[in-house]
Amino acid sequence: VLNLYSARHYQTDEALYDNFTKATGIKINRIEAGDEQLLERLKTEGANGPADVLLIVDAARLWQAQQLGLFRPVKSAVLEQRIPAKFRDPAGNWDGFSYRARIIVYAKGAVNPADVATYDALAEPKLKGKLCVRSGSHPYNLSLIGSQVAHLGAEKAQAWANGIVANLARAPKGGDTDQIKAVAAGECSVALVNSYYYARLMRSTKPDE
Repeated sequence: VLNLYSARHYQTDEALYDNFTKATGIKINRIEAGDEQLLERLKTEGANGPADVLLIVDAARLWQAQQLGLFRPVKSAVLEQRIPAKFRDPAGNWDGFSYRARIIVYAKGAVNPADVATYDALAEPKLKGKLCVRSGSHPYNLSLIGSQVAHLGAEKAQAWANGIVANLARAPKGGDTDQIKAVAAGECSVALVNSYYYARLMRSTKPDE
């Protein structure tokens, strides 16, 4: 039996687990909860806990778990062969097997697409009062800030974050779907969201979506 702690709740994962069991004969015992709840559970259980594999969502949470010392490094030729190095922790603490884009959505006609073509552009004064975003303390945005620090350096990333705040149309609230709906409703002209929220709305059969 493989004890799997998972914060992922996608139907596609069911096939993944079933195929694993068919191929190996190893049954999967799943414990499902939110990311924070699973990290807290692992901390409480300690080194002798039953978890074999942890599936959590977002690089910020991977970093948090690593800082808490919850991972044991793994050396696997199979993982190294199948997962590009940029999606693996150099020390072998974790491997990323799926990723998403943090994309910019905007209302057609409300802004010039060239003015919202990059993350850096979102901090420009011309977008003052036009931007919607969820809380800056959410892991999705923490990961984005982390990438800006890595690419720009801490000082420039701080200036960028200040520019984002200066351009907000309203105080951050809600999730990524709420940001898209706010653009559609005219509360703001531009928003930052994860790609799959946009895809989910595009596939929806609900008239209001």
